[in-house]
Amino acid sequence: MPWAEATVAKLSAKLALAEAFRYTIKRQLALSRFLTDGRLEVDNNAAENAMRCVTLGTKNFLFAGSDVGGGHAARLYTIVQTAKLNNINPETYLRDTLTKIADGHLINRIAELLPWKLTDDTPAQPP
Repeated sequence: MPWAEATVAKLSAKLALAEAFRYTIKRQLALSRFLTDGRLEVDNNAAENAMRCVTLGTKNFLFAGSDVGGGHAARLYTIVQTAKLNNINPETYLRDTLTKIADGHLINRIAELLPWKLTDDTPAQPP
């Protein structure tokens, strides 16, 4: 990036813009990796959008009751988001999964109930 190096040389070292240029120059390889690897996204908007419900619920976490309660809430949010990412209605998924567990689903086969392992007999939309 000769262009960036020439530009930063003209700027006062104390300017925020000069700091931004130096940051970019030092991390050029990492910042441009998406250009050579088609699996990588330009930004992390998908990850940020997936976490938005957690951020919005932060005030509610104050009322989880304890660290253990907060852990339970985090696990529940994880299950709901995983179902959404697999295009499964979370309410239907939880109802179906909890029913299967209550009906005696074997603990050593619990991995079969993961959202990405569902078969056609599990409805993806609410009834």
